[in-house]
Amino acid sequence: MLRVVLATANPAKAAEITVLLGSALDLLPRPLWLPDTPEDGRTIEENAWAKAAAVVAATGLPAVADDTVLEVDALGGAPGLRSGRYAGEHAGEAANTDRLLRELAGVPERLRGAWVRTVAVLGFPDGTRLVGVGAARGTVTRQRRGATGFGYDAVFAPDEGDGRTLAEMSAEEKARYYCRGRAFRDLLACLSDRGPAEDRRRTAR
Repeated sequence: MLRVVLATANPAKAAEITVLLGSALDLLPRPLWLPDTPEDGRTIEENAWAKAAAVVAATGLPAVADDTVLEVDALGGAPGLRSGRYAGEHAGEAANTDRLLRELAGVPERLRGAWVRTVAVLGFPDGTRLVGVGAARGTVTRQRRGATGFGYDAVFAPDEGDGRTLAEMSAEEKARYYCRGRAFRDLLACLSDRGPAEDRRRTAR
């Protein structure tokens, strides 16, 4: 089984990725001494690759990372690449969600549609990278609902679900409907198809 280091320092995200990949890869935690990687790429793939590459360079082992963005129709695609720092560089998830809900106050249901997109990257010491992509369409709710998840989970209800937010779903349901589960399944398919000398890459669309 391939030994891979998790690039995320977020315990909730690490647990989620472990559920998605733990049966296929031998996952190791991110080293505690490793500093955060700046997320200043021009695309979500650039951000995901930067996080994976930093861990590969520090450990000499393959590393897996992802970047996820929320794109709200009524906000012209915002918060987009700033999804993780929408309320400021060090504001945190609660403040990001608070700002989102404030900016959508008074926006009717039919205009609260949004996309969530994830790019997952598995990077190797030789510079090879495998890329998985996933997307999901949904609606931003008017208030937080649910007690699980992280990020914007409590205010995003996927269209393919039954009206519940991601934070009201089980881990298995979230993996089925959310972009992160789809991206990591795509990544595993890419890894499964990879030949001994083949570098298969997929880019986010």
